[in-house]
Amino acid sequence: MNSQKNQAFLQRLGFALAGLWHALRTERSLRTQAALLVLVMVALAVLRPGALWWAAVMLASAGVLAAELFNTALEALADHLHPEQHPRIRIVKDCAAAAVLVASLGAAAVGVALAVHLLRR
Repeated sequence: MNSQKNQAFLQRLGFALAGLWHALRTERSLRTQAALLVLVMVALAVLRPGALWWAAVMLASAGVLAAELFNTALEALADHLHPEQHPRIRIVKDCAAAAVLVASLGAAAVGVALAVHLLRR
């Protein structure tokens, strides 16, 4: 078994980028969220909020993408280990999807707070 543990940093980075690339190729929701992140970054560049707002938005956005990547990994593992429908596997998948929803709602709340801040300038 080829372990990813104790590999050189560049090798581990390659594994991570391969996972990101795979998820971007196969998951429409991740592509949508990545495209929204690009739009958000353009909006931030135009609106020029302070550094703390940039940090808050980037952290919230990273949380959404990370949740989506965990969801993708969990679904792939669950489907591999138990390909047929099963109520407990459905609960696992639903909870992972809920994590993405919660992260997305948190990111949206940061966006609303930023909009209110910018409107009150």
